Amino acid sequence: MSMPMRLVVPALAAWLFASVAPARADTERYAVVIGNNRGAPDEQPLRYAESDAQRFSDLLGDIGGVPRENQVVLRGKSADQVRRALIATNERIRMAPRPAADAVLLVYYSGHGDADALHLGDTTLLLRELEALVHGSPAAVRVFVIDSCRSGSITHVKGGRPAPPLVLATAAPLLGEGMIVLTASTLTEDAQESDQLGGSFFTHYLLSGLRGAADANGDRVVTLGEAFGYARDQTIIASSRTLAGTQHPTFHYDLRGRADLPLADLGNATGHGTLTLPAGATWLVLRTGSSPGVVGEIAADARRRTLSLQPGIYTVRGRARDALLEGTATVTAARDTAVDPDQLERTMYASLVRKGRGESLTGVSGPFVGYTIQTDIPNGYGLSFKGVVAGWTWVRPNITLSPRISYAHQDPYSSGQHITVDLRAMWAGEFRWCVIDLGFAVGGGQIRLAEPAPPGPLPHPLSSLERSSAEAHIAATMGVSLPLWGRSYLGAELAVQIHHIFGDIIPQNGRSTTLNLLGGVWL
Repeated sequence: MSMPMRLVVPALAAWLFASVAPARADTERYAVVIGNNRGAPDEQPLRYAESDAQRFSDLLGDIGGVPRENQVVLRGKSADQVRRALIATNERIRMAPRPAADAVLLVYYSGHGDADALHLGDTTLLLRELEALVHGSPAAVRVFVIDSCRSGSITHVKGGRPAPPLVLATAAPLLGEGMIVLTASTLTEDAQESDQLGGSFFTHYLLSGLRGAADANGDRVVTLGEAFGYARDQTIIASSRTLAGTQHPTFHYDLRGRADLPLADLGNATGHGTLTLPAGATWLVLRTGSSPGVVGEIAADARRRTLSLQPGIYTVRGRARDALLEGTATVTAARDTAVDPDQLERTMYASLVRKGRGESLTGVSGPFVGYTIQTDIPNGYGLSFKGVVAGWTWVRPNITLSPRISYAHQDPYSSGQHITVDLRAMWAGEFRWCVIDLGFAVGGGQIRLAEPAPPGPLPHPLSSLERSSAEAHIAATMGVSLPLWGRSYLGAELAVQIHHIFGDIIPQNGRSTTLNLLGGVWL
């Protein structure tokens, strides 16, 4: 995400601590949640600012102790509408029967901004005015979360063009319990959002952590330290694979009288059930129905593998080392549902890419090695070559490319050699137990024929032939591969080739066949 998270959590912490700590059970919590995908005319529209705001609001109502009636959610609204909502919320806190000293106000923003203002469509809201509205609230604890973003492609740096970081000018300490600030990145880094996750990296991992993935000690209470540690580690890992580069979430803690802060009490999640996911894969859990989306993630090496979820049917998607596992799981209130990987559909990564269902996995590749038999080279001499072939295969949704090199030796009576370099292109069809492909290959190499006369009374037809010539060829190919355990497979390829030989080996044009028996692995 972006700037927001650095403030997204300040709010989260102070605010959620009030929600789960028994000593603060009488605290009334309020939230103004703002998301706007549109910025200034010269800024690229965002994709997930508004949906991230909605996800954050849902979490507040779900396990954050902020009743729906105490939330104002503004998506795609103007600066004036945001201003009026903050003033009205402050007035409501002031007029509430419960003393304002027991109130917590959380303000969250996700969208465009610069060093001076938030960009809400064609309107702007000055940061100093927004700060004044938050600091002027009668709530004892006020949390200000700003998720200002930039943009990019498949994994996006949120926004349009680089801009100075948002800067809060307020120096006065927050009244009440203090303040906690978690940031999605440092001041010199971009915060990023992901198409696969449908939101920012940091928010995604923070929310996953709060639902149970960060409960490292298994006490059913997720503390600030646990949630931030989980979100930080997973954000660093995920963003390290992007073109924008690694982002490093940061942490500032200023909460008087407490060593750590409970953020979510999973044991008191009324009406919830739990979903336990097996080890050996990284799991995404997606909501089904009219508003599908990612609700949580469990890393492959996570110690705690349980998420607290509302009852319903969820899609589970696991990325194991060798395959994608997919299926559904039904979560029931007050019960734990354990996902059985044997009951899920298992798809090898190469098949996944060929079927166009790779999502962020747009290709897969790996090496192979095998035994090759090449017959009748050059045509008419009845020669055969046997040897080894090795290469690499790249699978993409619409085509598979395979460069390779082979070395083959002639029959025992000769020292003939054939060295070739080829590029094979093919189109594959997925069947139940195998993959069949058709394609073509182009390549070239060197043929060396040096034939001493064998012992015995009969002359050898090539006893006087000692030649070395370059050759080029084109081939029609057919192949079949059979997946084995893990990421390995066995394959066979048949090619019918037309050669042209550059030199004085006669004839200069001819046909041959090649059979390759292969073993390979996907990395």
